[in-house]
Amino acid sequence: MQKITKEVYLKWYEDMLFWRKFEDKLAAVYIQQKVRGFLHLYNGQEAVLAGALHAMDLTKDKMITAYRNHVQPIGMGVDPKRVMAELYGKVTGTSKGMGGSMHIFSKEHRFYGGHGIVGGQIPLGAGIAFGDKFHGVDGVTLCCFGDGAARQGSLHETFNLAMLWNLPVVFVCENNGYAMGTSVERTANHTEIWKLGLGYNMPCGPVDGMNPIKVAEAFDEAIQRARKGGGPTFLELKTYRYRGHSMSDAQHYRTKDEVEEYKKIDPITQVKDVILEKKYASEDDIKVIDKRVKDRVAECEKFAEESPFPPVQQLYDMVYEQEDFPFIQHKI
Repeated sequence: MQKITKEVYLKWYEDMLFWRKFEDKLAAVYIQQKVRGFLHLYNGQEAVLAGALHAMDLTKDKMITAYRNHVQPIGMGVDPKRVMAELYGKVTGTSKGMGGSMHIFSKEHRFYGGHGIVGGQIPLGAGIAFGDKFHGVDGVTLCCFGDGAARQGSLHETFNLAMLWNLPVVFVCENNGYAMGTSVERTANHTEIWKLGLGYNMPCGPVDGMNPIKVAEAFDEAIQRARKGGGPTFLELKTYRYRGHSMSDAQHYRTKDEVEEYKKIDPITQVKDVILEKKYASEDDIKVIDKRVKDRVAECEKFAEESPFPPVQQLYDMVYEQEDFPFIQHKI
């Protein structure tokens, strides 16, 4: 893993702030009904992505995740204007406006979704890793899911095969405490989700998901293990989301005081404090970054607002048709 330098801290601060403000803008336009359907925001969990990206090799490593998936593709290189356009349902979006909030995807940047089925991406992540191993590609797949998905049977089936086949995959549980709206304590007789890996002799452990340094260190160890042929790792990133499960979540399962307590260890604030303490940048320098982030978000909004909706013909273009389908015989 490359050294965590002044430049890394400044990049972390700007990236995480941009992801936060990008989604704050999405929340605002969602209320205006410019973005429809469900909207699951990542506010508070940014350290997980920042640390992971620092440890990854973006020229060959891959990522797959659930429906809280707007900022991950941006971090991996997708144009944020196209991501916002996709949420607007515009033809300039990552899936030409037909995927929406929960299905951001980019083959070019090795980001494989965006999946609306809880836990549905877990076997797919192992499958991507199997493909790399089968074809001799020196890549590692990060397969991310929430604490709710950790209760799916597909996780156990996947863990079993991933260990059996020694796949180059890192399983990542972003444990933000409440799944859709039920605490971890109410869904199982144990709260240390990482221990599920022990049943498969899979290297596993907990990680402070609010600190990008701790995240980067844990991911680096797991990714290097996989790249050297050491097989899967299961990491439980203990993090927190400041907003509800989705925009329609009334959040009756927690108090505002609890949310405020977690905001005291906000990953963006943690990084900013180090920057100022070590004099990597001044308050005026921070203001310049803040302004640059604000301008970038405004550019994304403008692009999405001004982009056209898909033409009706596109609905037909996406339907597969084969006239000589071999199992159909036409009687004359």
